[in-house]
Amino acid sequence: MGILVALLVLSVLIFFHELGHFTAARFFGVQVDVFSIGFGKRLWTKKIGKTEWSLSAIPLGGYVKMKGQDDSDPTAVSFDDDSYNTKKPWQRIIILLAGPFANFLMAFLLYLAISYLGVPKLLAYVGEVGKDTPAFQAGLQKEDKIVQINGEKILYWENIGKKINETQGSISLVIERNHTLIDITLQPKVIDDKNLFGEKITRRIIGISPLAKQTIVHYGFLDGFSYAWEETKKSSMLIFQSVQKLITGVVSPDKLGGIITIVDVTAQASSAGILSLFFFTALISVNLGVLNLLPIPALDGGHIMFNFYEMISGKAPSENAMYYITLAGWALLISLMLLGLYNDINRLFLG
Repeated sequence: MGILVALLVLSVLIFFHELGHFTAARFFGVQVDVFSIGFGKRLWTKKIGKTEWSLSAIPLGGYVKMKGQDDSDPTAVSFDDDSYNTKKPWQRIIILLAGPFANFLMAFLLYLAISYLGVPKLLAYVGEVGKDTPAFQAGLQKEDKIVQINGEKILYWENIGKKINETQGSISLVIERNHTLIDITLQPKVIDDKNLFGEKITRRIIGISPLAKQTIVHYGFLDGFSYAWEETKKSSMLIFQSVQKLITGVVSPDKLGGIITIVDVTAQASSAGILSLFFFTALISVNLGVLNLLPIPALDGGHIMFNFYEMISGKAPSENAMYYITLAGWALLISLMLLGLYNDINRLFLG
């Protein structure tokens, strides 16, 4: 059941991505020949107007085939009025951007739904206090509630570490213990640590862990939009940074996951409940949006790059150059997919 949900999630995200391209193309008068969810043999096809809407056998992607635009053969162009090729470069760029934009919009809507369903947040209660830590020496105890840090109100556990690392020198806490407020001043300890990407960093800690006490936060109508925007922006930056760290070698290529990992984690998220599924689906949607913006010729970002070149130089790249650059892009893309698949198989069978 989890695998079926995962495939459905991927199909919906791909549908939204391609619908973005389709909508923008039709807005500028470009004929769309095929709108397909999946690749390979077509299992179902219905022609509506001039467009063939299809479900294909391999549900691991999808495509919109516009008149005069064919990634498998970049020399197959058309110069009819309703062709992609006859549109101005800025119009083509909008058509290309519409797909990734649809993914970011999908993520935003999912985060918006999450904000109204209720976001689980840990409350600012102290669980364990490490021995020989600043918190232990200052007298913090289990089940103390941190109310303020340096005069700023603290509502949730996530705010504590951020506030401690924003300050320099000692910090003042107001804690609630047995319905009594207590003022405490302590000096955080600086430790060596690693961030999400395994890079060495230093951070300030006081030596406490959270108590498993949480609440569900329901956002209001306008606050929900603010939450969705911030989460979409945060997840987008995370994916951009991940790609950057992978390219620069900070993150090892063996960390790259493929379609098996995506399906597996999506299936696990679906079994954990609707909120987990929404969170992970939003992250995948942002991932699709960001990856499609990479300047690889086989992706939207590569085509955007070609159109920017045409805008600057006043002429399109030669058909010969387009052909070989696109082939190189496909080779790179297929190599990355195979690497992801190889890593997936290694993780499955070798742990």
